[in-house]
Amino acid sequence: MRRVTRNAILAILAVLVLLLALGALPSLLRTGEPAVITATAVEDYEGPTVDATNLSERRFPYTTAALRSGRSDPYYGGPTGLKEAFSHSPYDELDALNQRDRNRTGGDAGAVNGTTAYVRTGDTVYRLELVGGDGTTNGS
Repeated sequence: MRRVTRNAILAILAVLVLLLALGALPSLLRTGEPAVITATAVEDYEGPTVDATNLSERRFPYTTAALRSGRSDPYYGGPTGLKEAFSHSPYDELDALNQRDRNRTGGDAGAVNGTTAYVRTGDTVYRLELVGGDGTTNGS
């Protein structure tokens, strides 16, 4: 094998290993307080809601876990901001729910307000709240 070919193959392998490491590394980074989504059933709620009946567990793992058990798995932020660029977070899910709400209402949002969202599954309305990475809640 030629030296140039060998070096090219080694360079390609090094890039592949680096990309695999970047894919695995974010899940290992944990700093600060965990962020979780909590879900509480709300009775007699008459305000706007986002339909969460058919949410995909692959796209909304934190939200669906919270709706199933009352609390999602914890999400820890990374120390340098690297993790947020490469991984999915509960913050992303609230943004997606907010976008669904805005698309439904034509830009006049109401079901998602900062770290709180009201979603409907069947006949039940849930208040989702992001208890954030700094240990605080929305408080509303």
